[in-house]
Amino acid sequence: MNRNEARKKIWEELKKVAKPDSRFHWDFAEFIADYEGSDKGAQLIRDLEVYKKAQVIFITPDNNMEKLREFTLKDKKTLLTTTYGINRGFQVIHPGDVPEGKEELATTLDGMEKFMKPISLKEIKEKLEKVDMLVTGASAITPSGIRFGKGHGYFDLEWAMLWETQVVDLKTPVIAVGHDCQVVDMEIETTPYDTIVDYIVTPTKVMNVNSQLSKPTSGVIWDKLEKGMIENIPPLQELYDLKRQ
Repeated sequence: MNRNEARKKIWEELKKVAKPDSRFHWDFAEFIADYEGSDKGAQLIRDLEVYKKAQVIFITPDNNMEKLREFTLKDKKTLLTTTYGINRGFQVIHPGDVPEGKEELATTLDGMEKFMKPISLKEIKEKLEKVDMLVTGASAITPSGIRFGKGHGYFDLEWAMLWETQVVDLKTPVIAVGHDCQVVDMEIETTPYDTIVDYIVTPTKVMNVNSQLSKPTSGVIWDKLEKGMIENIPPLQELYDLKRQ
């Protein structure tokens, strides 16, 4: 089964438990859905030792990450994220940026806009020094640690940019979060840029993947980028300019 077929099959099951998006409604090709029990999955992550030890956490701007983003701020960790489509690049919320009691507001997609600040790759390297863990949503996740999203490759690109900036390495934990119906045991062909995950978290369980597959180490594969990506994604432009120099 190819990825597009897998997405469509899983999205039919996901629609039974998913919450519609305020902009995209049920169009799962445009957003990663929230669903019943996502708060329970966030608590499972909060209980993990890798979360407790982390000081800087990258969390994708996905709907099912709202409660986890709230925990991250309440636990006085630095939240690194991106805007939709990475069109305004990486953003950061430091401990203390959000007044006590406003954490829930600050972790909605609209609420984050009031508190997050843009941060370049150079600043991530110099000021944050490293990213301790990454958490992403998904359209589907296999028990072997392969995850794929809406089809645009944004998370793989985020990993590649952070890899090139040398703030993540092969030991950096990556967590994929989804509903139980999104974890599917199927044969999926991998690509050189698939970011393999270490943990899968659903509302009911944590799966420690122990995959035989490795995270990508090639950084940004420039000839695989869609037309316009370099111009429209500021950190990509930043990396591209560095390479030309």
